Amino acid sequence: MIDIGANLTNSAFDTDLDAVLARAANAGVERIIVTGTNIESSRAGIDLCCRYEPHLVCTVGVHPHDAANASGAWLDEIEQLAGSPFVRAIGETGLDFNRNYSPRSAQHAVFDAQLDLASRLALPAFVHDRDTGFAVAEHLDRHRAGLRDVVVHCFTGNAVQLTRYLELDCHIGITGWICDERRGSELLSLIARIPDERLLIETDAPYLLPRTMTPRPKSRRNEPANLIWIVRTIAQARGQSVEHVEGVTLENTKRVFALG
Repeated sequence: MIDIGANLTNSAFDTDLDAVLARAANAGVERIIVTGTNIESSRAGIDLCCRYEPHLVCTVGVHPHDAANASGAWLDEIEQLAGSPFVRAIGETGLDFNRNYSPRSAQHAVFDAQLDLASRLALPAFVHDRDTGFAVAEHLDRHRAGLRDVVVHCFTGNAVQLTRYLELDCHIGITGWICDERRGSELLSLIARIPDERLLIETDAPYLLPRTMTPRPKSRRNEPANLIWIVRTIAQARGQSVEHVEGVTLENTKRVFALG
């Protein structure tokens, strides 16, 4: 298995990252893609990849929450970081109208700039969408012809939004949201609609601890070792074996992120 999205530069992992990565390897997670959310975390992600080569690769980008802080030559800095051999995508980028930590005008501008960059560098776009209706899809529609691949990270949308993303030839990242009986029931009902070749898996650690875990961990911190709980829920909902889901998502991840 490969976890396509883990926030390993988050302070939640400051004291025991070695143990976290060891548990992931023991649980069958062979590689992890570290998510970049701003200049600092993107740079830190590359540093982690250097320390833990070849088990880690990363993305570099500016999250919509940080769009208001993108100033000066921020895009040049992201492009420079993207020159690292560890970088496999531009992002996390996109729009977030749930929190609105950055003005929507800033979010739109920073998203467009990063989609342009992903096109120019022939890297996948790693995309965030929360409560935006079809605003993210509208951006992608304008840029899709030039983008090599698009990953809609941590998909939590409805059936119409899923259909639109599949029409745009996007890959769909599924997290522990699907394991949450309180808010993940709609996603659980939609998961069988995602073609095998478009399905990806991720923890979004340290967030979204799978609520299907037994026994329930004492800590609410999620980590890549828990990826198997997401796979089990996906497999059951799709009427497929765990081995099948592991196999197709591994193949998809290696193709999308150019992992040998």
